[in-house]
Amino acid sequence: MKETGKVFGVLQRVGRAFMLPIAVLPVAGLLLGIGRSLTNETMLRAYHLMKIMGPGTILYGVIKVGSDCGSIIFDNLPLIFAMGVSIGMAKAEKAVAALSGALSFFVMHEAISSMLSLYGDTYTMHAGATDQILGITSLQLGVFGGILVGLGVGYLHNRFYKIKLPEVLSFFGGTRAVPVICTIVYVGVGILMFFIWPPIQNLMYSIGGIVRASGYLGTFIYGVMERALIPFGLHHVFYLPFWQTSLGGTMEVAGKMIDGAQNIFFAQLADPATTHFNVEATRFMAGKFPLMIFGLPGAAFAIYRCARPEQRKVVGGLMISAALTSMLTGITEPLEFTFLFIAPGLYGIHCVFAGLAYMMMHVLKITVGLTFSGGLIDLFFFGIMQGQEKTNWMMVIPLGIVYFIVYYFLFHFLILKFDIKTPGREEEPAQEYEEEPEYEYREDFSEELLAKIAAGLGGKKNIGDIDCCVTRLRCGLKDISLVDDAMIKETGSRGILKRGNSIQIIYGPYVTVLKSELEDYLRTRRAKKEIKQLLKENTHSKDEMQQESIACPIKGCVIELEEVGDEAFSGGMLGEGFAVKPEEGKLYAPVDGIIAAVFRTKHALAMESKDGAEVLIHLGLDTVKRGGKGFYMKVEAGQKVKKGELICEFDLEDMRVDGYVMTTPVVISNNAEYASISLKHIGECNVGEEILTLYK
Repeated sequence: MKETGKVFGVLQRVGRAFMLPIAVLPVAGLLLGIGRSLTNETMLRAYHLMKIMGPGTILYGVIKVGSDCGSIIFDNLPLIFAMGVSIGMAKAEKAVAALSGALSFFVMHEAISSMLSLYGDTYTMHAGATDQILGITSLQLGVFGGILVGLGVGYLHNRFYKIKLPEVLSFFGGTRAVPVICTIVYVGVGILMFFIWPPIQNLMYSIGGIVRASGYLGTFIYGVMERALIPFGLHHVFYLPFWQTSLGGTMEVAGKMIDGAQNIFFAQLADPATTHFNVEATRFMAGKFPLMIFGLPGAAFAIYRCARPEQRKVVGGLMISAALTSMLTGITEPLEFTFLFIAPGLYGIHCVFAGLAYMMMHVLKITVGLTFSGGLIDLFFFGIMQGQEKTNWMMVIPLGIVYFIVYYFLFHFLILKFDIKTPGREEEPAQEYEEEPEYEYREDFSEELLAKIAAGLGGKKNIGDIDCCVTRLRCGLKDISLVDDAMIKETGSRGILKRGNSIQIIYGPYVTVLKSELEDYLRTRRAKKEIKQLLKENTHSKDEMQQESIACPIKGCVIELEEVGDEAFSGGMLGEGFAVKPEEGKLYAPVDGIIAAVFRTKHALAMESKDGAEVLIHLGLDTVKRGGKGFYMKVEAGQKVKKGELICEFDLEDMRVDGYVMTTPVVISNNAEYASISLKHIGECNVGEEILTLYK
């Protein structure tokens, strides 16, 4: 599990490294989109604007300058990604990483160019396509080449920026060593890419062909995966290859071969001869529009309508803000995170509908592209302004209306049916909805807030790298167990996600400012003293928190819930907790309390502890299919039991012989009522050992 967390942490860093170069695409796309639209003579004639905005007018000149400035960004995306990813992956001394990224990019392509001039003819160009990269004739690596440089430079930078050399070479030590090392390494990488890239490129063409050949089903799966990876911050890693490499298709536009869905769209946007945008490219983008402009606002309206009457005014303000953000900019996290952590099942349904949105846009041949957001701004410039014939954008409206209605009624029904505690539906009116939290979404972050965040993360010494994406503060920590969930919750956090020694804290759109303020604060002299004081005070306050322990109910090996091979449990849909791989067929009560329910098929039961914890124990996976065979319950609903009391026996070996996985999840189904749930033990355990500690 430790290795899994490590891999996840690396992927998180890769995902957030992509955010810096991706962040420039919206403004570049708008400049290009507005410019190409308003300088298109066919459109100007259609709207009788030639005299005002036609060639030769001042307005035409201004708009064309903007268009060309947007175009230059897309033309040089590989270099932008090389530098941006280098900066994003670097833990410190990011300016050095940026310089090293640029140098390595030039060196790699020049090495490839030299190899092409020396051996290109005899090697029959290895069937690899060539391109002009900033005046260098090189293989057509596209954005992948920039990412390759960024990731490699990031690794080399983090490893060598503190290197100490012998005194005679000390001038080249530390950060000065990084550009030197990267230059040498990427000469070798360029030579290597000359040999290995052409077959890789051909393989990517083949995979792209499979994706395209998969038709509507492939588009559906793409949409589901893109949305499902949002909570983990890995969606950029997933969709970028489709947008920027041949995985997303290859097409000749204006006499030039273009790779990548987004590149194809913008090449067609710039081509006056294009009469209809390519649906095989826009299938990887267009699905966002019905989802973000119509579907999620429908969910927001349902959450508002399901709130308690006395809470609707405050919840309405929250939902309107989140819905408008989704509709205008396509940034959905503020809205999605209002139900993701409370009801992961709802988010799972949302992912399925995301896949359907992509598929339906493909079916209806709606060819509206985007920069990265999928909101009204992109729809206007890349759909409406391009015209119905090019994009079929009008079909977004009826499809969107259907999405709004479905999302509203489905969310409304499920929230009420399963009593989901969305904003405004808490058992007791929560103060945070009566009055806006002191720290939430503030631009003037106080030192008190910053100190509390640092203390909640375990103190200044426990914090490694700090970064953020659109709404989440992301930190690499030395010891994740030092995190105080309750203290972080007091700072206005909407949710916390932990993997390995990485943590994501959801704050909202102002998190970029918060990240910079936190970094500046941690560099001050007073920070250490203030954080220590908070940690000292919190030690006393945490001791006073109401605690309850959950014991191991079966002798065996305790594992994290994420390792259970059932999405309902591993995805946290049924609550937080742990699982046990049993060594014997005896189940004991993990708490003092009563048996709340015994399932008819005897494969599961629910308990309520004397302190209010609702504990669900599920003996094995898919064991409901046995219809009760091999389970011997010793208790019945309503019966009081003591911790450690035998409550069930089951035929472990017989079930294993029949092919059943007997991993037993133990989950706290009312986990939302607790400030923090701490997993104390992983590995071999005996009955009665404390596994979970619940804090109220």
